[in-house]
Amino acid sequence: MTGATQELEKPNTNHKLDKQESPATKQNEQALATHEPVNKQEIQAPQGAEHTRTGKIYTPPVDIYETRDAIILLADMPGVDESSVDVTLEKNVLTIYGHVDLPQPAGYQLAYAEYGVGDYRRSFTISNQVDWERIEGIVKAGVLKLTLPKLGPAESKKIAIKPAK
Repeated sequence: MTGATQELEKPNTNHKLDKQESPATKQNEQALATHEPVNKQEIQAPQGAEHTRTGKIYTPPVDIYETRDAIILLADMPGVDESSVDVTLEKNVLTIYGHVDLPQPAGYQLAYAEYGVGDYRRSFTISNQVDWERIEGIVKAGVLKLTLPKLGPAESKKIAIKPAK
């Protein structure tokens, strides 16, 4: 792994988002092995913090891949489309937010639900080895794909030395 992938992690944690270390990935693998449903992990607001929307906010499971030229981030956000996802980059922190509206059929009231519906939010610290100006994202079938291009190698530069006056 390069430094770009090593620094791609959640802020304020010591956990690297490596496929082998990701709690969401381990949970998904366990669920697939035992055919049990995957439980969504709800975000807990820090004490004293308030949400501006009612409802739950979940941490979307994420897979991160590294190619020679880019880092690819795939976030599973069912119910989110391109008009309801927001990706921001501020002070080296990339934040993804997805808004989900639960469609209610007219004349019906929900009596029982096994699948929790809510918004999604997750943040990552981005290294200086990522070209921030060229980050791209697409959403297809509830999966957000972000492509974070790597900066090219630094070009060497000859520095001219002037004589002292």
